[in-house]
Amino acid sequence: MTRTLFTGGTVFDGTGAPPAAADVVVEGGRVVDVGPGLDGDVAVDCAGTTVLPGLVDCHVHVMLSSVDSLRMAYTPFSYAFYEAARNLQLTLAAGITTVRDAGGADLGVKQAVDDGLVVGPRMHISVAPLSITGGHGDEWVPSGTHLEFFVPHPGRPSGLVDGPDEVRRGVRQMLRAGADVIKVHTTGGVLSPTDDPRHAHFSPAELDVMVAEATTQGRPVMAHAQGAAGITNAVRAGIRSIEHGIYLDDEAIDLMLERGTWLVPTLSAPLAVIRAADAGASIPEASMAKAREVVDVHQRSFAAAVEAGVRIAMGTDAAVVPHGTNLDELPLMAAGGMSPERVLAATTSSAAELLGLQDEIGRLAPGMRADLVVVAGDALVLDGLRSRIREVWKDGVRVVGG
Repeated sequence: MTRTLFTGGTVFDGTGAPPAAADVVVEGGRVVDVGPGLDGDVAVDCAGTTVLPGLVDCHVHVMLSSVDSLRMAYTPFSYAFYEAARNLQLTLAAGITTVRDAGGADLGVKQAVDDGLVVGPRMHISVAPLSITGGHGDEWVPSGTHLEFFVPHPGRPSGLVDGPDEVRRGVRQMLRAGADVIKVHTTGGVLSPTDDPRHAHFSPAELDVMVAEATTQGRPVMAHAQGAAGITNAVRAGIRSIEHGIYLDDEAIDLMLERGTWLVPTLSAPLAVIRAADAGASIPEASMAKAREVVDVHQRSFAAAVEAGVRIAMGTDAAVVPHGTNLDELPLMAAGGMSPERVLAATTSSAAELLGLQDEIGRLAPGMRADLVVVAGDALVLDGLRSRIREVWKDGVRVVGG
C-alpha cells in the first residue's frame, strides 16, 4: 500500500496541545505515524500550513436548506434529498469529515454517503426528533395546517409522542429506522412560533423511559434544551448532550458538571435566523422576536458554562446556519472564553468523544482514521478559517482540493 507523507507543516493533533512542526504518514486509510523526519512513497507539501484532524459538527440538519417557511411550503418533497447531496458536499468542503444529524436525514442518506453514491462527511443520524404535541417539533400553525420540517415517510417516522407508552414506541421506531442517537425536544424553541423556549416539555417520567429504552440498544440521547427547567430535566434523566443551552442557570451548570453532560452550544444559530430575515426569508414575527431576545443571554450562558468547565463539543445547527459556513461558530466560541486550542479540540477530539468515536477520529495519532484538513497559515487564527482550507482528506483519500 502507498504511504502518503504530509510534510513540512505544523500539526495540531486534536488534543488541545499547541501546534508543533511534524510530519504525518498515512497508509491504508489510517494514520501510521506522526513526528519529525518521516518518509513515504508520495509526499504532500504542507509548508506554510497547519494540518488538523478532520473536523466534526455535532449538530446539523442536512435535509434542510433554509428557515424560510414559505420556501419550504412550496418545495417538492423529493427535492430536499437532492439539496442534501449539495449540503453534504458544502459541509465536507468546510473541513468537516463527520457530522451528527440532529433530525431529518434517514438511513438512506447515511448509507448513500457510506457507499460512495454521495460525497460527504460520515454521519451519525437521529432520523426524527421526538416532541410533545404542541412542542418544538409539532409544526402545527394557527391556520390548522402543518408546515413540517421533517415530513414523515417510510424511512422517517413521526416524532410526535405523548405519555410514556408513546415515548417508548417512538424510541423503538427511531432505532428500527437506523438512529445512532435519539433526539428529543425537552423545551420549546426559537423557530417554532407557538411555544416558549423557556418552558419544559416532556415529564421526568417520559424522559426516564426514553433514556432507558435507548440505553437497552446502546444508544445515547441528545436534547434540544433551551430553558433551564428542560435542561435540568434532561440532565437528571441521563441525557448525554444539551443542544443550545440558551437559558443555562447555576443549577443546570452544576448538574451538568456532576453528571459529565456535554454542551453543544450552536451560538451562530439565532444570529443566522436574524440574518436570514434581514435577507428576506419568510419567518414568523413571533420567532423573530425570540431570536432577537436570546442572542445575548445565549452568549452569557455559554461563557458561564465555559468558565465552570462544562464539557463542550462544537455544533452549528447547520440549515439554520447556511451549510458550508459551519466554521463561523469557532470565533463565537473563542469570544465566549475558550482558547483557540480548546475551540479546535471541541471540533476534533472532544466532538469525537461525544459521539463515542474517540478511538476512530478527532486526533492525529497512529491507528486513527486518516481524516486530515490542510489549512493555509496558522489554524489558531479562527477568523476566516474556512477560506484558508487547501485540502480535505477522508479515510486517506483527498476529497477536496488538489
